[in-house]
Amino acid sequence: MARIFITGSSDGLGLRSARTLAQRGHDVYLHARNNQRAQDARTACPEAKDVFVADLTSTEETKSLATQLNQTGPWDAIVHNAGLMNGVSHLKGKEGLPALFAVNTLAPYILSSLVDPPPKRLVFVSSGMHHGGDASLRNIQEAGYSDTKLHNVLLAFWFARKFGDRGVLSNALNPGWVATKMGGSNAPDNLDAAVDTYVLLAEGSGAAEGKTGGFWYQTRARTSKGPGRETSYEKSAEDEARQNKLVEILARISDVKPPQ
Repeated sequence: MARIFITGSSDGLGLRSARTLAQRGHDVYLHARNNQRAQDARTACPEAKDVFVADLTSTEETKSLATQLNQTGPWDAIVHNAGLMNGVSHLKGKEGLPALFAVNTLAPYILSSLVDPPPKRLVFVSSGMHHGGDASLRNIQEAGYSDTKLHNVLLAFWFARKFGDRGVLSNALNPGWVATKMGGSNAPDNLDAAVDTYVLLAEGSGAAEGKTGGFWYQTRARTSKGPGRETSYEKSAEDEARQNKLVEILARISDVKPPQ
């Protein structure tokens, strides 16, 4: 039995995966951005142990969430599932940061850096759209959706390197284009296969057992050395200097030092 926390789990893939993990006997903790959505999450997944409330557009609330996680842990897995899509460029968080950047890129960095001890497994939910991301890291706060999904892969690989000697597994996940509120009803990919991949990485089971620094899609690892069901991830994500640069930028913006 594992203790698992999933951000953005009041609906969509996060909620579906939470239900499946709870049914498999794990202690699952949900996350919602406000009290109303937290209540909705409790109703939708009564098996969950608890629901943490934090607006991830706020760096201060994200830091407070990390404190709550430290008080409740240690954790077997944290799944960085919360995400916003394009069309919200006008939205700002409580400290004035663009909401899309704060939720998709900055919050996963803050939580992964502040949760101590780190979880046994980190999962960064990316997207096939990361192929269109800007690898230059210019104007990062104005990043679009594809940019942030590339950031998620860079972060997954950076934390895989940073925590490797501590036995922490860190991977990126492309759930595919599936029929959720975000993906739309006509999305062509297999929703059940996406949930299965969430479960695989959160548990560290099956093909994911002992694996770190990979990019996963529909239960298969996507690395330069392994097979996949589509073209491999952007090679720019393997650039350690680029990974380091992203972490340095996020540390400066958030005032959260990377783990040593």
